[in-house]
Amino acid sequence: MKNKDIKNTSEQLLYLKRVAEQKSNFRGHLRDGFLIIIAVVSASFGLKAFLLPNHFIDGGVMGISLITTKLSGIPLSYLIVAINLPFVFLGFSTISRNFAFRSIIAIVLLAISVHFLPIDIIPNDKLLVSVFGGFLLGLGIGFAIRGGAVIDGTEILAVYISRKTPLTIGNIILIFNIVIFLFAAYVFSIETALYAILTYLVASKTVDFVVTGVEEYIGVTIISIHNKEIRLAIVENLGRGCTIY
Repeated sequence: MKNKDIKNTSEQLLYLKRVAEQKSNFRGHLRDGFLIIIAVVSASFGLKAFLLPNHFIDGGVMGISLITTKLSGIPLSYLIVAINLPFVFLGFSTISRNFAFRSIIAIVLLAISVHFLPIDIIPNDKLLVSVFGGFLLGLGIGFAIRGGAVIDGTEILAVYISRKTPLTIGNIILIFNIVIFLFAAYVFSIETALYAILTYLVASKTVDFVVTGVEEYIGVTIISIHNKEIRLAIVENLGRGCTIY
């Protein structure tokens, strides 16, 4: 084969590789966009058909938005954008520009959907409202995360604070939500706070199922000559179990 033929073949292979990567990225963007749309529809349905008409709240930024709506009368759609925007800007510097851009789109779509989408109120039973409202909201948050975005900025704040303090992300989210529930108990009633905790637990568990799957554990096999150091790091720093073969 001549040098010219080799050069042309190499260029063709590089071109085909670039086309394949572009198609793969395009399919990835389509998949992420589809997941974000599902997230918006699910969260909107949970809010408008369950939580909002029954004056129920959740944890995180969504909980703050629902409490503010109930106290001030400002439409929830405005508050979803206004309260989440500072966290999204924080995510721009903490995580990535692409993540922040997708999150802005998801949050704006959620606000538009909550404001304009006509959804009938389904149950008025408090237990059903708490469970299914939390499930649908958690489903929306989980699918948004799978699509590379968020519709609740609590996680972004937790990631940022965890880098500045010895607290873990889980501890920060827990403290954040405890403050919200205590405020709800003080301003509204203990019953409202208890139902809010139930809604949050259902939503949180649903997010875990959507993001990590139905498995209750994740196992990792590590092969290394530094096995003693790794074992100590897993047990002492992460607080996880370790089995040595």
